[in-house]
Amino acid sequence: MTDIREILKEAVSLCASDIFIVSGTAVSYKVFGNVMAKDNETVMPGDAETLIGDILKLAEIETPAGEISREMDFSFSMAGVGRFRVNVYRQRSTLAAVLRNVLFDLPDSSKLNIPESIMELSETNNGIILLTGAAGSGKSTTLTCMIDRINSTRPGHIVTIEDPIEFLHKHKKSIISQREIGIDTDSYADALRAALRQSPNVILLGEMRDNETMSIAMTAAETGQLVLSTLHTVGAVNTIDRIIDTFPTNQQHQIRMQLSMVLRAVISQQLLPDINGTLHPVFEIMTVNSAVRTMIRERKTHQIETIMQTSKGMQTMDTGIFRLFTEGTITKETAVLYASNPEMMSKKISLHEDGSLN
Repeated sequence: MTDIREILKEAVSLCASDIFIVSGTAVSYKVFGNVMAKDNETVMPGDAETLIGDILKLAEIETPAGEISREMDFSFSMAGVGRFRVNVYRQRSTLAAVLRNVLFDLPDSSKLNIPESIMELSETNNGIILLTGAAGSGKSTTLTCMIDRINSTRPGHIVTIEDPIEFLHKHKKSIISQREIGIDTDSYADALRAALRQSPNVILLGEMRDNETMSIAMTAAETGQLVLSTLHTVGAVNTIDRIIDTFPTNQQHQIRMQLSMVLRAVISQQLLPDINGTLHPVFEIMTVNSAVRTMIRERKTHQIETIMQTSKGMQTMDTGIFRLFTEGTITKETAVLYASNPEMMSKKISLHEDGSLN
């Protein structure tokens, strides 16, 4: 079995985003969204445990691989190669791992096709901005770009709470404190409470996992901080409903009122394969104006999409997808596949191709 160092070096040279070590198949890499086997050598259970043991040594973790009972998250750096975020887990009673290749250099928003309208949200002084989407949709990368914009343009104290830390920031115009769950603090809620006593201007919360964390985040936003966070939801309406539904019924009216006042924007993100075979982001953008605020307060979130379709600066996911199609960035098939309303997207594309919709 190939040495883990060689596997990591090869993955980085191929620009692989992820490395898979799973018994019963070959070590594999995800390159531009496609999974490819490293070679024809099948990883046996003993091989997986050895490779994962070597990863733990690189991360300076003393726990033997064989003693991992369920799952473990951590990150590590390998000099001259890169930084990796790791999830070790068990499947069919054998050890497995997925490693995410995290670049040392901070991402460049312009090269990643992140719209300037989203980057300008970094100028917001307080409230909550949410980045949403499925796992692997690029939420963390977009947030990193926004944090770097804040760090580069205004003085203050930025506190990030991450599980684990993905990108390393340097102090620029701001002081930046990066805290990792399990190493620097026990939980998101504990770190968020502590952050309120650390004189923050901006708090990056890796994920709002439960109503306790959501409640503290809203309190932080009410007291003047800008809170940036993520949720594994798709679409602004689903995100708002998910937050409210997380709370007990007797608290939901209060949460609606509170959320309507502190929420500033919800950005939903997907990565679509473009005509060149690489991944291209598409965004749904909802900024909170008086109409949206009223819809949240009055339990009429189902009407928010109509507001988004008619308001300047906002964009539904399907509008963004259709724009990528008309620009020639993605194919018709991709547009229909990723649309929230495939039937409507297909009709819209047909009208466009007939010249009826231009």
